[in-house]
Amino acid sequence: MTKSAAPTLTITQAMIDAYDEYTHLTLDRRRFMEQLTRLAGSGAAAAAIAPLLAANSAQAAIVADNDPRVKGEDISYPGSSGEMRGYLVKPADQAGKLGTVIVVHENRGLNPHIRDVARRVALEGFVALAPDFLSPLGGTPADEDKARDMFTKLDSAQTIADGVATVAFLKGDKDGNGKVGAVGFCWGGGTVNMLAVNAPDLNAAVAYYGMQPNAADVSKIKAALLLHYGGLDERINAGIDAFKKALDAAHVEYTVYIYEGANHAFNNDTSAARYDKKAADLAWGRTIAFLKEKLA
Repeated sequence: MTKSAAPTLTITQAMIDAYDEYTHLTLDRRRFMEQLTRLAGSGAAAAAIAPLLAANSAQAAIVADNDPRVKGEDISYPGSSGEMRGYLVKPADQAGKLGTVIVVHENRGLNPHIRDVARRVALEGFVALAPDFLSPLGGTPADEDKARDMFTKLDSAQTIADGVATVAFLKGDKDGNGKVGAVGFCWGGGTVNMLAVNAPDLNAAVAYYGMQPNAADVSKIKAALLLHYGGLDERINAGIDAFKKALDAAHVEYTVYIYEGANHAFNNDTSAARYDKKAADLAWGRTIAFLKEKLA
C-alpha cells in the first residue's frame, strides 16, 4: 500500500492580509484562526499554514551570536525615567571611532531576529544598539503573543522619550563618532519616524514599512530619511502620499522606495510566507550605503 503525498499548502495574499490584521490591529487569535480556516479550507490546513505566516524564532541567524567578527553584550543604560535594556554590538576589529545605529524591533520586542539584525549592522562597520522598548514593562518575554499584547500597554510618549534617551546615550559612546542613525522595522519603523520628529540630533533614519507621523510634526525632522515600503502593504502605504507632501513642504531630505510584489515585513527572513529575499537584499544594500554616507 503506497502512501499518498502530503497536500501542498498554498498561502494566498488574503491569508497574509488576515495575519497582518491579527498581529497589528485585532490581536484576536481565535478570530484569526477562524478566518484562516475559511481561507485554507480546513482546520488542519490552517494549523499548518499559521506557523508559516508567523516568524520562526528557531530560524538560523545570518550572523551567529558567537560570530568572532563582532562583540555583543546585553547592557542597561539610562532611559527617560528608568533603566533601559539593550543589546550592544561592535566590530571585533574596530579601529577608530564609528558611526552608531539604533536598531528598533518589531512589535514582538527584542527577539533573536532583531539581535541578528544588530549584528549585521555591526558587521558593516557600526556600533549598533538594539534597545528593548518593553523595558518599562519588565522586558521582552519569550512568548511573542504576550509581547504583542504588551505593546498595547506602552505609553507612547515614554517610548519616544526612551528613544531620545537612546540617541543621547549613543552620542556619548566611547567607540562612536558622535553621529547617530536609526533603523526600524514595522512598529520599529513607525518608532524611527517618530524619533526623527522628536530627536533633532538624530543624523539619519531608516524606516521599513513604518507608520507615518502626523503631517503637522514633519517640519521638526532634521535627520535625512530613507523609507522602505512593500508594494502589497496597503495598510501602511495609505499614508505615503500625505507623508511625502509634508516632507516636501518642510524641505526634509528623504528617499522613498516601494518594492513591488513585497509584503509588510518583507525584510524578516524568519517569516517564510512574507520574506522577500530580492526586496530585502536590495533594501539592505541601500540602507547600509545610506548609513555609511550619513554617519561617516
